[in-house]
Amino acid sequence: MAKSKLLTDTQYAALKAQESEYRVSDVSGLYLKVGVTGKKSWQLRFKSTVGKWTWLGLGSYPVISVKEARSLAIKYQNGEIILKTKNEKLLEAKQQENMLFGNLLIKWMNTKKGVWTDKTFKKEYQSIERHILPVFGQRLSKEISASEWKEFFRKKQLNEGIFNRLEKLISYCRNAYDYAIDDNLISYNPLARVRKGLANHTAGSMKHVVMDKLPDLVNAIRNYRSETTSIGLELLVVLFPRPGELRAARWDQFDFETSVWLRPADIMKRRIAHAIPLPKQAIKLLLRLKEISGDGNEYLFPSRSNSNEKFISDVTFNSALKRMGYAGKQDPHGFRHIASTYLNDVFSDKEQVIESALSHQKSGVKGAYDKGAHLRERVDIMQFWADHLDSICGERIFD
Repeated sequence: MAKSKLLTDTQYAALKAQESEYRVSDVSGLYLKVGVTGKKSWQLRFKSTVGKWTWLGLGSYPVISVKEARSLAIKYQNGEIILKTKNEKLLEAKQQENMLFGNLLIKWMNTKKGVWTDKTFKKEYQSIERHILPVFGQRLSKEISASEWKEFFRKKQLNEGIFNRLEKLISYCRNAYDYAIDDNLISYNPLARVRKGLANHTAGSMKHVVMDKLPDLVNAIRNYRSETTSIGLELLVVLFPRPGELRAARWDQFDFETSVWLRPADIMKRRIAHAIPLPKQAIKLLLRLKEISGDGNEYLFPSRSNSNEKFISDVTFNSALKRMGYAGKQDPHGFRHIASTYLNDVFSDKEQVIESALSHQKSGVKGAYDKGAHLRERVDIMQFWADHLDSICGERIFD
């Protein structure tokens, strides 16, 4: 029996609709389906990976020409293109969707619901919508290189003057990658060392000097006219707490036997109790402060004014820095940034520990001594930081 002759492009174009749809056979496995409305589309009949015969749509005609359809059919049949069922395609699409960085970042952000306040969550979510998702939201996570991330954040600094916000954006994106590593979606974090090469300064309420200028600042602090204020500022350098937490600190929060400052929830920004391991340099400063203030004071820095305030105001440390000549160069909160930047560079694999040292807990209310607070690891990091300060600034000697 003679083999039927294949239709030409003109003949396919001339096919008319009938009362029910029908198919016209072309090369092996390839058919042109003609619908009741006259719409035409190419279909390939094949066996799925489970051995079941099924149909695969190759596109509409004449968008996909006769020549293109035959070429596609041959490629599928020769294994040049893997044949997939609808379910297999849906699964692959879902996997690809999960690998989009935007979806990955949102998935990580959602773990903060109930941990952050509603106001904070909304603010941070809007921040990633503005800065991150338009650029990387539809990109596959594993295809964004470390150099691309670094260039993106560098331009944010230079073109938009973003500094404080940039630190948070880097942290969120980096944590999202870590989250994906834990789920075996990717094998490495391209943001592990992204902070290197970025400008080492900030704006707004976190002005701070570069590390090379820190010894001069510490020397000025140690020679400040008020020894109490001087010790307070150096404690901000050594322990890098939020200034308000130090100003409101009480002596009963300090356990000198275990070398821990246990800060209660009511003075913390996030209303979660938090412990700070005390390096030996901090204990030395605290003991000297206690000698000066005596045993009758509840607070480390009691108010000396006639106001109803129990401890010093927020202008005390700021005013001292201004008198030292650091107006617009360093503010009390900026000491946190100095420590964070240096420690993240040295301990690039311990970001979660450093975040905890900054009281940026990753999870809900856990107790200050819970394993999630990384207390044991922070003992070493806090002592390392204090020792580093001694190595570049010299030890403080009291008369």
